[in-house]
Amino acid sequence: MPNPECLRPNHSHTLEAVLIPLRVPEEPIVFFGAGAFGVPTLAELVRRGRVVAIVTQPDKPAGRGGELSPTPIALWAREHAPHVPILKPDKCNTPEVRERIRAFATTTWVVIAFGQKLGLALLADRFAINLHASLLPRWRGAAPINAAMVAGDTRTGNSVITLADRMDAGLVLGTSERDVLPHMTAGELHDLLSSDGPELVLRVLAEHQAGALRGASQDESLVTIAPKMSKADGWMDLSQPAARCRERVHGLTPWPGVSATLVPTVGSEAGTVEAIKLLRVRDEAVPHSRGAGDALDAPRGLFAAGPGTALRLLEVQAPGKRAMSFEDFARGKAGLLAGGPRLVSAVGKPASTPTQGGALPAGGPA
Repeated sequence: MPNPECLRPNHSHTLEAVLIPLRVPEEPIVFFGAGAFGVPTLAELVRRGRVVAIVTQPDKPAGRGGELSPTPIALWAREHAPHVPILKPDKCNTPEVRERIRAFATTTWVVIAFGQKLGLALLADRFAINLHASLLPRWRGAAPINAAMVAGDTRTGNSVITLADRMDAGLVLGTSERDVLPHMTAGELHDLLSSDGPELVLRVLAEHQAGALRGASQDESLVTIAPKMSKADGWMDLSQPAARCRERVHGLTPWPGVSATLVPTVGSEAGTVEAIKLLRVRDEAVPHSRGAGDALDAPRGLFAAGPGTALRLLEVQAPGKRAMSFEDFARGKAGLLAGGPRLVSAVGKPASTPTQGGALPAGGPA
């Protein structure tokens, strides 16, 4: 007798069988990743029981003591997924490592902020996708979030792409988008885009399994490059409009950060130069005829920027100190600020200049 739950009455008062499709098991995954950006996606794939192996970078020296420290992916896996095998190869393309990775019983790989290029022999006959933190082809490279914010982009997002021999040049399989708001820092945007990763990756995987996935080629004429940042990039130009200064400060927070100094004016009794790192600022329209960096209201953190604009310091960090509001910082520097110091940031050629168009550097997907 048919199961009553699978029957329903039709208009002729007879019983009609309803076909209930069987649930197709989700494809297992080998996950490649090192940076914190991939943790939410890994966590969701592990929660669904899909991860059969994790490949990450070797432990590396960190801190003043140089003690070996696991990657954020390895740290998360050790605590939350001890049952999943984890590999930490120096080079994932050597024959021995390649054979071991390819031995896992799946042809589906997810790569997020891994940091090693996967060679063609390793990738052969595998469906391998990469989650990248930009709307490709804009901002291919190591620091797409920083580059988008420093350039003043008001909208960015994630792209899932196929892996290609050239850096971040694969077919775009899916995207997600977010607004870049004036108060956001690169660290905050990183966390938001990271949290968007699981839904986007799962959508692409589901479309692949259903045979409905379609990839779009990237327009090479629209390519921009986002090189890795360094401490040498930690500057701003206060002769520019304050909005540009704010974009740079927020785009480089928390790292490498924009360094500046408060320099007492000639003849003041304000003491010595004070070094600070700028963490959060606000651009304001303020008519003035002062030079770049001159104090407009130093005790309240307001300094002259490009014509008709000013930069207000909201959050700073002194060397060896915790991050604090400028209001808290000002309480301990009343004498310096009362003397109207100049805000100075050493302007120089950035070590990592975002570029547009032209030849692309060789390298693998992140």
